[in-house]
Amino acid sequence: MSYPSNDNLSPQNMQSDRPLLIAVIFLVVIGLMAIFSASAPKCVEMGLNPARFLIQQILGVIVGFVGLRILSNFHYKKLLSLTMPFAVFVIFMLILVKVAGVTVNGAQRWINIGPLNLQPSEFAKPAVVMLLAAVFSKNALLLDEKKITRAFIPILIMIGLIFIQPNLSMVILLLATSVAIYLCAGGSFKLICAYASLMIPLLLLKGLKGYQSSRITTWLHPESDPLGAGYNIIQSLVAFASGGLYGVGYGSSKQKLAWLPEAHTDFIYAVIGEEHGFIGCLLIICLFWTILQRGFHIAAKCQDSYGKLLALGLTFSICFQGFTNMFVASSFVPATGIPMPFISYGGSSIMVSLWMIGILLNISKDNVKRGRFGNVRSIQ
Repeated sequence: MSYPSNDNLSPQNMQSDRPLLIAVIFLVVIGLMAIFSASAPKCVEMGLNPARFLIQQILGVIVGFVGLRILSNFHYKKLLSLTMPFAVFVIFMLILVKVAGVTVNGAQRWINIGPLNLQPSEFAKPAVVMLLAAVFSKNALLLDEKKITRAFIPILIMIGLIFIQPNLSMVILLLATSVAIYLCAGGSFKLICAYASLMIPLLLLKGLKGYQSSRITTWLHPESDPLGAGYNIIQSLVAFASGGLYGVGYGSSKQKLAWLPEAHTDFIYAVIGEEHGFIGCLLIICLFWTILQRGFHIAAKCQDSYGKLLALGLTFSICFQGFTNMFVASSFVPATGIPMPFISYGGSSIMVSLWMIGILLNISKDNVKRGRFGNVRSIQ
């Protein structure tokens, strides 16, 4: 793959999208506070430093912001030449997980590299966006031999390796992002509906494991198994109800002490709801809405189709994951086990999310440069 030549004026010194960066910084700070509050009791119970999870998350934040800084000054068109090598790297890491990965709660998703505990499926998010933005930047023809070779086969390999971990929530996220990019590129909605009508019934009948299919029935009637499959969502709803409008106060959550599992990861939004009430939850929603609005604004202002699709894909991936986590914690959708970007505990998640924001900031800088110096082309 080749990338278009850059303008002589580098966007390195241009101002990036401030509202986007401010929203992300607020989310990261809120996340650090929430992780400490939700994880400290668990650490004390295990005889560990109460700030252990906080310290580990801070290390991920530091690496993430370093990458954000680098990528915000790295012209996004240069990513075209790195797309396939990065996809191959992600596939290699996913294979390595299957061979020598760490199993937690029946899922083999992590790999230990020295002091690092990485989740390679997180790196698949930008890899899929980069692949599809590259192949759909010229046209949205789905069944094209070159596209199948360059993008679809690597993506299917990644999705297959993630599915057998198993990590159905990440598979859903990658598929949803792929469909969003395809449709934004001008793809056929009827064709997507046709594929969905064939694949979804097959997945529901043959592809889901027992505990995955039970999540759907449990979501509809959590009270039918209050101490088993329905336990998590019931305790999450109790946390929201206890928080009311203003919350019980920072650090005062009772659900995190013994009743709400995964309080610092999948259900951290419920802890925020209990401690900060509806006002705190609304703040999180507004911050993610700001990211969504600014990301789509950056895509709309971008003057080339590759940058448009890249910005749309990255924005959709981050916000779809964030809002899905909120919906799960609030019992609007079945439980998926998907973390909240910038807030849930997880070094790989926070690093990759910040790196994706770095790419968005670089695209916004290029928009400023073109607008300032009059180098504007018609939007295709």
